[in-house]
Amino acid sequence: MKLDAALQPPAALGAGRRFFLVGYLPTYAAVFFVLLLFWAGARGWAAPVGGGLRFGRAWATATALGVGEVVLLVLGVTLVAVLLAPLQTAMVRLLEGAWPERLGAKWARERQIRRKKAWEQRAELPSVGPFPPGSPRAWTVPDSVAGPDAVQRAGVAGAELRRRYPLLDHLVRPTALGNALAAAEDTAGRAFGYDAVVAWPRLYPLLGEQTRAVVDDRRDTVDGAARMAVTTAATALVAAVVLARTGWWLALELVPLVVSWVACRGAVQAALAYGESLHVAFDLHRFALLQALGTKVPDDPAKERELAAWWCDLWRQGVPLPPAFRYTAEPTPGPTGGQGQGQP
Repeated sequence: MKLDAALQPPAALGAGRRFFLVGYLPTYAAVFFVLLLFWAGARGWAAPVGGGLRFGRAWATATALGVGEVVLLVLGVTLVAVLLAPLQTAMVRLLEGAWPERLGAKWARERQIRRKKAWEQRAELPSVGPFPPGSPRAWTVPDSVAGPDAVQRAGVAGAELRRRYPLLDHLVRPTALGNALAAAEDTAGRAFGYDAVVAWPRLYPLLGEQTRAVVDDRRDTVDGAARMAVTTAATALVAAVVLARTGWWLALELVPLVVSWVACRGAVQAALAYGESLHVAFDLHRFALLQALGTKVPDDPAKERELAAWWCDLWRQGVPLPPAFRYTAEPTPGPTGGQGQGQP
């Protein structure tokens, strides 16, 4: 039986797209890499026979696996992926920089703050005043200082600053991934008065099918890249032990390390795209949230921000809605004949 059959996890174990991308594929890649080294003759406790690894023998072993062996491999990989699933949030937090200060978190955070300051400087337009008295037509402003190109560069830098970093310095995290996700949490819905951290769990169930598909796809990409980064980094440590007595073959541990680095970079880009999808979700579906809450959609942006702030204060701190607040939904019969909350 061909080894590529192991790429198909058991359907009965809930192997949906997210499970395959986030859980199964990184685990399969790690297990296959370590097994390949083992089949090639790498043993951490003894030097390989003949003094070197033989990948021809490893490939022959892989292609000669029987049905039962492939089934055991699939079940083993799936079991490990399932057991690691509850640790997904912890893995993402690790890549966000949730480490103790003694492990470099403080230094890394200060480095990120310096990078943020550099973006802020790029986003600033150079000062061109004060101007002398007289007609504005007599003023001379070099194009290199405040011309269209300078304005465009500042605008692009400002947009990147908002995508990559939260607005306040105390929210800056030690890694680029952490800051991309923090920026999304800090700015999504902010223009309308929402705190995305508490509003998003209530908005997500109300998303339209197309918007939810985009949000889910981009979140899965973030989680898949994060899992791949952590898994391959751990694989590099295992490979270092397995290859300890193989001489220059020890350099093969760089393979999972490079994959881990690329996955980390990919996770940052995926997080930026995920943040954009959160902004779109608030732009398109925030009124559905108000309607689901039995609240009239305001026709004034200032009133909308005030209303959103009331709800976010309730969700975040348990602050009751003000006495002046009024629901607009009419009660409708519930499923058991009682009174339920209807739509406006």
